[in-house]
Amino acid sequence: MSNKVLGWVLATTVLLGGCGSGAATAPDTTSPSSAASTSSEPATSAPATVSKLLVFVVENHSLDQMRGAMPWTAALGRQFGAATSYRAVTHPSLPNYLAMTGGSTAGIVDDDPPATHTTDEPSVFGQALSLGGTARLYAEGMPGTCATTSSGTYAVRHNPWAYHLSERAACTQYDVPLTSLSTDAASGQLPNAGMVVPDVCNDAHDCGLGVADHWLETQVEAVMAGPDWRAGRLAIVVTADEDDRHHGNVVLTTVAHPSLHGVVVTTPLDHYSLARLYSEVLGAPPLGRAATATSMASAFGLPLAGG
Repeated sequence: MSNKVLGWVLATTVLLGGCGSGAATAPDTTSPSSAASTSSEPATSAPATVSKLLVFVVENHSLDQMRGAMPWTAALGRQFGAATSYRAVTHPSLPNYLAMTGGSTAGIVDDDPPATHTTDEPSVFGQALSLGGTARLYAEGMPGTCATTSSGTYAVRHNPWAYHLSERAACTQYDVPLTSLSTDAASGQLPNAGMVVPDVCNDAHDCGLGVADHWLETQVEAVMAGPDWRAGRLAIVVTADEDDRHHGNVVLTTVAHPSLHGVVVTTPLDHYSLARLYSEVLGAPPLGRAATATSMASAFGLPLAGG
């Protein structure tokens, strides 16, 4: 973790206070970086409640694989919050993405494109828009908006909003190439419900975990430099869609917010819990199976409006 980001973290500790959750163990005090030091640059003061959620998704590796080969991502979890019993819900990729963002796999059991199957069930993106909030999915390598076919390093199976047929008009407007992320982060215009999807190299599907770790470091630190994070409005989640089919589908999942300090959550969680977290941040009823999933907000002690 860079010196600048760690400095912001330490500064926001005073402003936003500590976390609390009966499901969390004692903080891990391991230093995230031997090179880390404090920064004199202060964080801004603003409401501590989370009103925006941005989820980064990588591919096909287990908790132990990612923790061992992604040092920056592992350090992010030690600094803020990490789940040790978080599972994907199935195989292959697509139904897991749908579970994260809609609380349902929509009965889909493959990675076929929207030309083969779609769903009319709602997504958390559509839910955010229906409540007057904002939603955006940032997909690396995607040509245009809401692309429904794969091309180059863009895989439509990793873009769940493209499968929600009843929300296609909104998808066409707000499901955008990754290039929009840096502008939105810098201007404080990140969405209430957001997801960031790397291309098939940077998500560790076709390239190594070290590549994915460096990509996450670059992207997440840029987001943390923006006003949404510094004001405490934004929570960040890093997770994997599924494991390699050899580790019980347990995947690394990190939750970062300035109010969290070395939280380790052992409570069983899954992608339906993540869908529930989206809706909880929106102040809306959870969708589908998320309604009965364990609350990530409660498990990590995230400060939500009305919570």
